[in-house]
Amino acid sequence: MFAERTRWDLDPNRLSQALARVRSEAKPVLDLTVSNPTACGFVFDSESILKSLANPAALRYEPDPRGLEVARRAVAGYYAERGVVISTEAVFLTTGTSEAYTYAMRLLCDPGDEVLVPQPSYPLLTFIAGIQDVSLVPYSLVYKDRWQIDFHSIEKAITPRTRAVVVIHPNNPTGNYCGRDEALRLENLCAERGLAILADEVFLDFPLDGPTPASFAACTLPLTFVLSGLSKIAGLPQMKAAWMVVGGVETARRRALERLELIADTFLSMNAPIQLAMPAFLGLQRGFQQQLLSRVRQNLAELDRRLAGQSFCRRLAVEGGWYVVLHLDANQTDEDLAIELLTTKGVYIHPGHFYDFAGEGYLVASLICPPAEFAEGIRRLLTLR
Repeated sequence: MFAERTRWDLDPNRLSQALARVRSEAKPVLDLTVSNPTACGFVFDSESILKSLANPAALRYEPDPRGLEVARRAVAGYYAERGVVISTEAVFLTTGTSEAYTYAMRLLCDPGDEVLVPQPSYPLLTFIAGIQDVSLVPYSLVYKDRWQIDFHSIEKAITPRTRAVVVIHPNNPTGNYCGRDEALRLENLCAERGLAILADEVFLDFPLDGPTPASFAACTLPLTFVLSGLSKIAGLPQMKAAWMVVGGVETARRRALERLELIADTFLSMNAPIQLAMPAFLGLQRGFQQQLLSRVRQNLAELDRRLAGQSFCRRLAVEGGWYVVLHLDANQTDEDLAIELLTTKGVYIHPGHFYDFAGEGYLVASLICPPAEFAEGIRRLLTLR
């Protein structure tokens, strides 16, 4: 009765089962995985947000496959502030980056074609690609004082069915940006091999030190699709507002825009009130970003303070985003570590195998947790020794 692509293993994993047991017993849990900014105590300009949703123009239906011009101008302005000039015709509005990935995969891939994705990384793409009948092929990120792309693994992974390379900038959860030299090398490689770049930049605006790195929206060589949205930029995941910017060599870009317009016209998914509110939402981004980066830096400093002088646990370098990777010197799997931490210490944290880390002993924590909860969670983690 059901499509083969939906033959997923729907049984809860061991950690999920343990979490359900702990919660059924009404035991308190410190959640170091929280990633919802609306649930972390940040202050939002609720008056401006709600007022922007009451635009009388939302009473008219004026469909546009790319999205309303006023919203696309706001997106173009976002990139202009970062030194990148894009035209509004290159912008497609979507209800989330998942939908943007879907558009790009439908544009580029026939069933069974391949897209290269970084490993370790966020597992959502596995499901997005599977629903599109696209095969994901991993390439490696390696850690040498910082996470970086293993270009040898990319070249080994390319086959005649490869259509694109995904780069997450900065990567989730490792927090590494694609450095300028890496970006140029990737652009040249994809241009030579006739591959597109899918650049996921939802965490771009959250560097821990220095200025925000350059966006792939400035890429002029291979066909490039840059994905971002308000979920992270403005801390508004509930608004379901995202976009895709199409760039690269003009001939391929023009052909992509024509085809994407028909794909987008088939769905016309984003609603008018949200599109009309996007200029206001983007205008609120800096206040949210300042709060969030302050929280991330505070939690990271507390983590480093608690890790000082011990060898059981170390944190890996992080350049941007909301997460930190820990590596523990333990004689058990990272899943067993996470379950022991949950059941004996009341701390919920993600094991590295959720993100396909090579090796054991990796844990991933959110840096946007309320500071008191984060500090206590780390304190309890270190008592596992």
